[in-house]
Amino acid sequence: MACAASMNVSVGSFSDPAGLEGLAHFLEHMLFYASEKYPLEDSYSKYITEHGGSTNAFTSCEHTNYYFDVTTDSFEEAVDRFAQFFIKPLMSADATMREIKAVDSENQKNLLSDAWRMNQLRKHLSLEGHPYHKFSTGNWETLAVRPKAKGLDTRDELIKFYDANYSANLMHLVVYSKESLDKIQSLVVDKFQEIRNTDRSYLHFPGQPCASEHLQILVRAVPIKQGHKLRIIWPITPSIRHYKEAPCRYLGHLIGHEGEGSLFYVLKTLGWATGLSAGEGDWTSEYSFFDVVIEVTDAGHEHMQDIVGLLFRYINLLQKSGACKWIFDELSAISETTFHYQDKFPAIDYVVNIASNMQIYPPKDWLVGSSLPSTFCPETIEKILNELSPNKVRIFWESKKFEGHTDMVEPWYGTSYSVEKINDSVIQEWILSAPDENLHLPAPNIFIPTDLSLKEAQEKAKFPVLLRKSSYSTLWYKPDTMFTSPKAFVKIYFNCPHSSSSPEAEVLTDIFTRLLMDYLNEYGKTLNECGGC
Repeated sequence: MACAASMNVSVGSFSDPAGLEGLAHFLEHMLFYASEKYPLEDSYSKYITEHGGSTNAFTSCEHTNYYFDVTTDSFEEAVDRFAQFFIKPLMSADATMREIKAVDSENQKNLLSDAWRMNQLRKHLSLEGHPYHKFSTGNWETLAVRPKAKGLDTRDELIKFYDANYSANLMHLVVYSKESLDKIQSLVVDKFQEIRNTDRSYLHFPGQPCASEHLQILVRAVPIKQGHKLRIIWPITPSIRHYKEAPCRYLGHLIGHEGEGSLFYVLKTLGWATGLSAGEGDWTSEYSFFDVVIEVTDAGHEHMQDIVGLLFRYINLLQKSGACKWIFDELSAISETTFHYQDKFPAIDYVVNIASNMQIYPPKDWLVGSSLPSTFCPETIEKILNELSPNKVRIFWESKKFEGHTDMVEPWYGTSYSVEKINDSVIQEWILSAPDENLHLPAPNIFIPTDLSLKEAQEKAKFPVLLRKSSYSTLWYKPDTMFTSPKAFVKIYFNCPHSSSSPEAEVLTDIFTRLLMDYLNEYGKTLNECGGC
């Protein structure tokens, strides 16, 4: 069994000083190097890997999370080494320059990632005075060249940032071990009690990132990869304020549904889309965005206006239908079953998840987070739904076909783009001219279980039992007598000797299975919601 720990610090890239973009992320890198107690550089990471473990960290907008796992017999020393991050880290001048290069190397890798490029473009098209607008990763320019030109010593600024922000009252620690709670508590007190508490106030970043000039825009952007993508975004009320009511999960479930009558079903039938997802995107307690992302075909690229029109037509349908209790009850039932019968998490993922939750939720929900929507509130759902309006929309349209037809460049990643303002009347025209398709709410999900009790196995079989055999098939069965979980694993194996008789047969078999999966998608996705595959 692996032991694990995660420390979540309530300081992230939004706290980067002006002109030192990426400083919080750079500090995350630097804490791995050495400490007064363990001064040998990189000895922490080396100790973890030599004792069967792994370690990492990440910086988000409002927090930084450090975590590791390791074998049980090495856990106590690993915890001691880990605690030094937050007690007396060493940040030598040599290590500073090397790690700036490492941060720059990470950024160089990201320059070729469409996910990073388009994310920064969305941030670029927001208020310059809001921290959402910032470049959060950092690079050689922001951490070495510009500070030097201003007469700033990056290491000095790093230490100032650490001293000002890394206070015990802004930290949440989760430790996972096979020892008793008393022993774990004793270990934590012993190893972490020297972390200084400056009673630093939590930083809040009020205000919305987008003003009127950043709404009702159509942005054409040139990606690195081939293909076309539409991302339709609205600023909304953060659903974290209503996490028991789960308005974004409700709306994401319907707008992202793939069954008959859904937006994706219609777009796929028309040959315009190969994928669609919907739900809450970037968020804090102060602002949030609702994203609908559509993977568009070549034919669909020629019908962008129709696709957006159909999306708004489906939103109009949801507004007319009102929030439906039976749909919420389905989501709630699926969430209950999924949460209570989930497979065991890897320890390292579990501690990161809980440490992150501790910053966001009250103590009674630290283990659950927003996993269990339980309160049906139509007013909350309809409030968010009404925010998905034409007068607040941001449309990002990505395609290589826009090469040579843009007039602006995003400064950090070099993404070429252009911006066109659109108004309500234009979108209303798109809605009216879109194909007259039969959009409707999904049918009730017949796969949601109502009885999760287990049937008694007749005997504790060690091996599968042959239930039926014919000239064409055999049916084997083995009851689960170990985990006693209400789950069934069904595997149907077709013996097709000609499927791999030649390269051509291999390719045709692959195409056939893909087409079959595509054909079964509407039915299979409904089953998958309930834990099927």
